[in-house]
Amino acid sequence: MKITANKVAVIHYSVSTSDDTLIDSSYDHEPLPVIFGSGYLIPGLEEALDGHEVGDKFEVTVPPEKGYGERFDDYVQTVPKEMFADIEDLDVGAQLRATTDEGEQTVIVVDMTEDTITVDGNHPLSGMDLKFDVEVLEVRDATADELEHGHVHGEGGCGHSH
Repeated sequence: MKITANKVAVIHYSVSTSDDTLIDSSYDHEPLPVIFGSGYLIPGLEEALDGHEVGDKFEVTVPPEKGYGERFDDYVQTVPKEMFADIEDLDVGAQLRATTDEGEQTVIVVDMTEDTITVDGNHPLSGMDLKFDVEVLEVRDATADELEHGHVHGEGGCGHSH
């Protein structure tokens, strides 16, 4: 059975930067089950999975425009530290929710001085070519419940009933 729309694909993957720095891997824990075509995966990885079947192993490099997007310098802002006075234990790497002109957005604290905090609204993987190594472990039809809820149920899935 080939991976097509509304099929559940169970995959192992690893993803690295273009200089081979490992970002994430499922090989040392549970494989990833997804409903193909549900928008859960970045577009470049979803396109690469299309038509594969159990046992297939492949590599694909996903450019930023089909991954997490380009980086935008204006998404990085330095603001007065007092704007965050009500947040305890604030440190570099902290993820915060911010209200922007486009609505709620996650920002990451990337620098702190005595008086200022610099936050970055770019996705941490934006602007990067990402190299995926993928192995297809299982392909099956998604159930009606899975399609309705938009995610995989049962073993390897969400683990709860609706």
